[in-house]
Amino acid sequence: MTDSQAPEQFLTPEESAEVDRAMLTARDRFSARVSIYSLRALKQIGQQQEVPIEALQAETITNWVEQDPTLQPEQGFDSNFKRFFSRLVISSLKPLKQIAVEREMAIETLTPAQVITWFEKEAKLRIEQGSDATFLKQ
Repeated sequence: MTDSQAPEQFLTPEESAEVDRAMLTARDRFSARVSIYSLRALKQIGQQQEVPIEALQAETITNWVEQDPTLQPEQGFDSNFKRFFSRLVISSLKPLKQIAVEREMAIETLTPAQVITWFEKEAKLRIEQGSDATFLKQ
């Protein structure tokens, strides 16, 4: 977590505002938010496991989400939500890998601004191609 981020927040207020300012549909804003949170979580997992994000296994990610203090039952998050959220974090690896490849950098070095810019670019491409696919549709 960053210093300006309370434990119960998925994004900082600045990150939320940046996503809100982006030229994105509601679905793409949701995907961008999930990807930014996932990037933060994946960085933490990678640091704890001492491996690059690209090397993280789905089971490791799922176990981390299960233990995430921001997702505990006393805060209203049950095991069904944790499984769902684990799948979202794992699914976020796909666009994060694409962003990293396009920028020729490691996932760990990506910023929320770069993630948002990529989602804007992809949304524009979908509009130009007449497609409405998102990374969550697989």
